[in-house]
Amino acid sequence: MIKNMARGLAALSLALTPLAVPQSALAAPSAPAAAEVLTLAAAVGQIPVADESREGYERTKFKHWNAGLDLGDGCNTRNEVLLSEAIEAPTVAAGCKLSGGRWVSYYDGQEVTDPGKLDIDHMVPLAEAWDSGASAWDAKRREAYANDQDAATSLVAVSSRSNRQKADRDPREWMPPAPEATCRYVAEWVGTKLRWGLSADQGEADSLALYADGPCDDTVVHYTPAP
Repeated sequence: MIKNMARGLAALSLALTPLAVPQSALAAPSAPAAAEVLTLAAAVGQIPVADESREGYERTKFKHWNAGLDLGDGCNTRNEVLLSEAIEAPTVAAGCKLSGGRWVSYYDGQEVTDPGKLDIDHMVPLAEAWDSGASAWDAKRREAYANDQDAATSLVAVSSRSNRQKADRDPREWMPPAPEATCRYVAEWVGTKLRWGLSADQGEADSLALYADGPCDDTVVHYTPAP
């Protein structure tokens, strides 16, 4: 009887004793990265300059398109971007099959009314990202890059023709044919490189600096560092 009472008191004592909680468990969650706003010249100056290497690159190392931001809408990343950028919304059928709608491809000013004639362009192409630092990332981060909808400028719906003309070339080698797109494109390219901590080779950096010091000297770059 006495032994049973002793066990009961011991159990009660343990129940009332505060548990030790690791200090890390009490720490506040880290705040999301703050948005950055820079002049184009200042932004270009923040991109590290480094030699590029395409050794080991395979497009399949960047998983896309995944299930997108809304896991319940049945649409993959490609179709979610099309829906978000449509000037006139397309019809959405079962399986997120899109038809109709209207878009304007800002690279060439072309109006497109068939979603099948649009490409979703990675502002900084996957191969260029690999050359510029993504080769050191793990598969999860490369997937996040390839499906990045948290920055409106990372993925853009453009005419298939303009996207395929661009291919994996940087701004030294290719610029949108629409003159009014130049400064927007340079700013979005630079913002994407800064968002993901990517470098530029010397030729690319020199080309970006020419735009920043010339026709785009009053352009502003907005970006938020990727998690």
